[in-house]
Amino acid sequence: MIASRFAAMIGTAALLLAAPALAQPAPKNVLRVAPHADLKTLDPVAASIVITRMHGLMIYETLFAWDASLQPKPQMVESFSTAPDGLSWTFTLRPGLKFHDGQPVTTRDVIASLSRWMKRDTIGGKLGEYTEGMEAKDDKTFVLKLKKPMALVPFALGSAVGQIPVIMREADAATDPMKPVTETIGSGPFKFNRAEWRSGAKVVYDRNPDYVPRSEPADGLAGGRVVKVDRVEWVIMPDAATAAAALQTGEIDIWEQPSQDLIPVVSGAKDVKVERYSNLANQVMLRPNSLHPPFDNPKARLALAYATDQAEFLAGGFGDEEWWKRCNAYFICGGPNGTQAGTEGYAKPDLDKAKQLLAEAGYKGEKLVLTTSNDIAAIGRMAEVAASQLKKAGVNVEVQFSDWGTVTTRQQNKSPPDQGGWNLFVTYASGATMQSPMTNIGTNMGCEKAWAGWPCDAEAEKLRGAVVDAPDDTARKAAVEALHKRLAEMQPYRVLGQFDQPYARRGNVSGVLAAPVMLFWNVQKN
Repeated sequence: MIASRFAAMIGTAALLLAAPALAQPAPKNVLRVAPHADLKTLDPVAASIVITRMHGLMIYETLFAWDASLQPKPQMVESFSTAPDGLSWTFTLRPGLKFHDGQPVTTRDVIASLSRWMKRDTIGGKLGEYTEGMEAKDDKTFVLKLKKPMALVPFALGSAVGQIPVIMREADAATDPMKPVTETIGSGPFKFNRAEWRSGAKVVYDRNPDYVPRSEPADGLAGGRVVKVDRVEWVIMPDAATAAAALQTGEIDIWEQPSQDLIPVVSGAKDVKVERYSNLANQVMLRPNSLHPPFDNPKARLALAYATDQAEFLAGGFGDEEWWKRCNAYFICGGPNGTQAGTEGYAKPDLDKAKQLLAEAGYKGEKLVLTTSNDIAAIGRMAEVAASQLKKAGVNVEVQFSDWGTVTTRQQNKSPPDQGGWNLFVTYASGATMQSPMTNIGTNMGCEKAWAGWPCDAEAEKLRGAVVDAPDDTARKAAVEALHKRLAEMQPYRVLGQFDQPYARRGNVSGVLAAPVMLFWNVQKN
């Protein structure tokens, strides 16, 4: 398990790490990328969607960073230590850290940023429960004090999923955690070019000439973030055929998430390569809103499992079965926590059982709103599959389409569906996000602290805490099994299986790193 793998890192002496390298050489070209969606929300602590995390990790940094194996490695931290009783951790920042406006990064910025993140994120919230307080010793050293030991501290501080623990300026981080920060001043290897940002058309990032990377080789999100291009431009291309044509002609250099039905076209094109960039499959989910009937009743949520056929969703969204597989594991088949305990009963659809559960939950045919978008083609197609399958179980579903930015904004609306809220949506998340009970955004059943949908179950939260508290791998595995059985019963969301998402690049582009999200340091264009 993750905790045991880096347990040896914990000791009473500070672990002194490699010194920064010299400032990176100036590159001479522009990398043009067609991302999977337009950028609407600029604050990676306010939104957990992938496009906002990609943006956040371009311009901000975190104290630690996950390597390609999802192991935490120091990033902004130069050295750290923990007390013998495990109740305090001391961190010292590495030299040369400064924000894009020239201000040095200090521990005041760090403490304010972590405090805000702990109020929003799944693993951040869990770390917050364990935290007694944080204290700045000076501008470069601070202490994290815990109520009880938590071996997952470096893993949490390096999180690249959900709402990520980026370090902002103190003034920005001191704002209401429920309101997105609109400033974009980080300390990372790229600067956000607000002047050239055109919503719906283009997002621009310039190389930060003052950034000093770590000296270690790049590995996932860890190591030296050496930028090898002058500029990265995200060219917004909602139409898949347009993106495919642009890649083949060289108008763009990378298509981050090519539509599966066009993969045969682009993979056969001259000077185009199609490759995987993640070591874990992505997970598809049907998310109900647990605040409002009928899904405030767990029986109605369980009905979703009996009413849906994963294969129809996955074939509709991702085409050839080469790219997808059935799986009922909340924590990803093939991952370290990939149990399917408790899901045996709905391995195949059972419409009669679904109808029975809906009736027992008090559902009488009221209209349910499924909000979705065709901006991400696979999500739009799977939403239509959801409507079709649920109608067979007697559910009155209305599919409401809008742009993806509007959908993600609406997801945060707790109002009833007829007042701007919603009942259901289909989405997917990276395997890196979903593989751990600590980072899986959908299995947080902490009521108002949970992700959009706000499922609430004290027993599941107790069992999730037991995973964190487990003293060894054997106990942790047992705790994950118990948690998964409870989740299978309470159904915070319906797992719809998993798929591999490739990316496509021109032959003259190299250096794309295996990571939870695609980033563009280390990428070279010849």
